[in-house]
Formats: sequence, C-alpha cells, structure tokens
Amino acid sequence: MNHRDSRRSPPSLEPAQQRQLVDVQRRLLLRGSLSLGALAMLSGCNLQDGDSVDRVLWSMSRFNDRVQAWLFSGQRLAPTFAASELTEPFPFNAFYPQYNVPIVGASDYRLEVSGMVQERRPWTLDALRALPQRAQITRHICIEGWSAIGQWRGVPLGDFLKRIGADTSARYVGFQCADRYYTSIDMASALHPQTLLALETGRNLEALPDEYGFPLRLRIPTKLGFKSAKHVTAITVTNTYPGGYWEDQGYNWFSGV
Repeated sequence: MNHRDSRRSPPSLEPAQQRQLVDVQRRLLLRGSLSLGALAMLSGCNLQDGDSVDRVLWSMSRFNDRVQAWLFSGQRLAPTFAASELTEPFPFNAFYPQYNVPIVGASDYRLEVSGMVQERRPWTLDALRALPQRAQITRHICIEGWSAIGQWRGVPLGDFLKRIGADTSARYVGFQCADRYYTSIDMASALHPQTLLALETGRNLEALPDEYGFPLRLRIPTKLGFKSAKHVTAITVTNTYPGGYWEDQGYNWFSGV
C-alpha cells in the first residue's frame, strides 16, 4: 500500500464502485467481527505487557487469515469489465513518491525462482513474454478506500508455477521486488485463474510503464491492492511464512475482497 502521488487526484467513484466498496467494507467488518470474541482474550493480559498484547493480536490476525482462507474459492472469479469502463489515467500508488520509482533495465532483468521448485533457472523478460498470456479487465481495490479499473495481460501465475515444477501443496508464494517491497500469498490464491504475472497494461496493452511496475508485477484481483506487488524480481515457494512489507506492520495478511 502505498503513498499516493499528490500530483494526481483519485478518480471519483461511480455508483457501482461505491456499492462494491460498501460491500468490501461490510465484509471486512464481518471478518473483523470474527475476532471480537478474541478481544476477550486481551482481558487476560496485563496491558502494560506489550509482548503479551502483541501475541494475542497476532493470534487474532492469524485466526482471521484462516477464516478468510476457508471462505476463499479458487474458482470464483472477480468481476470483469468492458474496455469502456477503464479508469484513465490509472492512479499511481506506492509507498514512496512517484519520483522515486525504480528504473529496471529490460536487458538486465532476471526473475529469480527459489524454494520448493524443480527448475530454478532465472527467467529473462523475453522468455517470460514467450509464455502463453492472458488478459483481464478487473478492479483494483485499495485499502485506502478508492478503486480503479485496469486492463492487464501476462502469464497466469498458476501456469508459471506448474512450468517451473513448483510444489503446489506448499503453503506460500513469496515475492521480492526491485523497490524493496515484498509480500506473499497463499497457494490457493496463487493458482486462481485470474492471478497474473502482468507484463502489459492500458487500453492498448503496452509494456508496463515504470510507475506501474515495469517489467513485471503481480496482478491479483481477489485481494486488496497492496498484494499486487510491482517490479517483481524474485518468487519463492515455501512452507515458511514470508510475511510482507505492510503485513509485517499490522495489515491483514490474507486481505481477500
């Protein structure tokens, strides 16, 4: 999640967008309420004991993750839209201002893969572009309360994981990025048919501009926007919890929508 560019105003919400945001907020509230009972656990803590409170809050968050994972359907698709509904320009969003966007060279770029995979060779951008691609027009929903519709094309992450011989029984897929961002998702979400390693965006599906994550970003419309990491340089498949930039600061890890 990210620090918005002060030079651009957020797009105004159409009625349908407002309804979807209300629905997201209701669902987040419902999910949050699942933990209200756990608040009683805090009564057993000495609130002066920060470690005890942190442990209880961490347990509550992980409980919410498990509930969201249980509710998640690997086949239920996020809504898709027509090209006439694209948000233009698509908002810039990062945890740094736009003038600090990293510049990644196409010729030097390599996507590293590691962990529970059979094939660990790095991937060039040309090799990634040669893989079968899929396009989608979906809504990006930001935890800050705005949304935007964008078009993306890239390699389905599930197909890529199978191609490199990933152990799809592993619990997590982690991502490292050129802008020092990192995040992770559950394997079911990684295998969802709309989860992409996006290489192109925009009405004419051109290479990702630097500010949108060149050369490769995660696009995952079933989760809040901060999970769609930009400038991805490494993917790991693991059973060890990889955390995330915002998740390690208290954001809910699963963050489904």
